[in-house]
Amino acid sequence: MEDTQQPLQVEIDEPVARGQYTNLALITHSETEFILDYLFLQPQATKTKVLARLITSPVHAKRLLWALKDNVEKYEARHGAINAGQGPAEPRAGVYQ
Repeated sequence: MEDTQQPLQVEIDEPVARGQYTNLALITHSETEFILDYLFLQPQATKTKVLARLITSPVHAKRLLWALKDNVEKYEARHGAINAGQGPAEPRAGVYQ
């Protein structure tokens, strides 16, 4: 028996295709889910709101981590290192700007 997979066909609506810029992610998890809230925090602002929430399984969260790592490495190989600083001495739980 031959394993022939059909290519995945993906459709995207125009508003989704335009994307949403974010510069802040809040990440929380339970035993069965990871929740990623994406926000845009303006300079000097003390309030913002969630623009998008993604809920995924731990397995997919780990695969996303691997995919992001792979893509950052490819980006840096082509464009040079990304200067993201050293990070906070004590990272705030789940908050990454």
